[in-house]
Amino acid sequence: MRFNEKCEFLKELILSAGEIMRSADLAREDMVQSKGSANFVTEYDLATQEFLIKKISEAIPTARFIAEEKENNNEALSAEDCFIIDPIDGTANFINGLKHSCISLALVSRGVTVFGAIYDPYFNELFYAKRGEGAYLNEKPIHTSSREGDRALVVFGSSPYCKDTLGAPTLTLIERCLDAFGDIRRLGSAALDLAYIAAGRFDLFFELKLSVWDFAAGEFIIREAGGAVSQLRGEPLSLDRPCSVFAGNAANHKRLLELATDIKI
Repeated sequence: MRFNEKCEFLKELILSAGEIMRSADLAREDMVQSKGSANFVTEYDLATQEFLIKKISEAIPTARFIAEEKENNNEALSAEDCFIIDPIDGTANFINGLKHSCISLALVSRGVTVFGAIYDPYFNELFYAKRGEGAYLNEKPIHTSSREGDRALVVFGSSPYCKDTLGAPTLTLIERCLDAFGDIRRLGSAALDLAYIAAGRFDLFFELKLSVWDFAAGEFIIREAGGAVSQLRGEPLSLDRPCSVFAGNAANHKRLLELATDIKI
């Protein structure tokens, strides 16, 4: 399967996977399992992930996978076709019926991201990008914003699985952002936050620790949309381990990193 054919196949597949989320019976208490403090999985996460892996494997037998709800091996990143999957990003929102969650899918070829897609089935919004070809929302080009200073909106993640170590530095950075920029938002889906940065709906994003399935597609879409993404100290994101994520348009991104200079994580 040629690259463009893969991309079109993945776009159609993620749309189909969205039907699993929309079909969810959220009234069933037995659909939710706890993976730890503030960390949940539902049968719909598992069903969505199984659907995506099955269909991709049938179409691309050599495919390798890194996905939230499975055991993973970073050797997969060196494969020609490694798919990084978050079957439902924003699971807490999903469980509570907030309808602000999504499916995130990235294609990494020999360690380099070449395609990313984030699908919000509730608003039928598909954000995607192909390497070197820009970023799109439902086939229309998107770009990061040019807003700065007190016109800028900051969206953040609270690293809820690491409250004991990252809660205090997160709150410190929130306070600094509130002083330096226009206002703050917390929506509960890192992948959608990143997609919204790419589309110019938000101007800055930060979270002090995210897993690769949370950010792989989103950071790629932002870069193809003209934005900047890095870790806390300005280094590139790491696909092989959890890391901090700081994103936005170029001017805001630089200012955000300056605000975080003394933040220790």
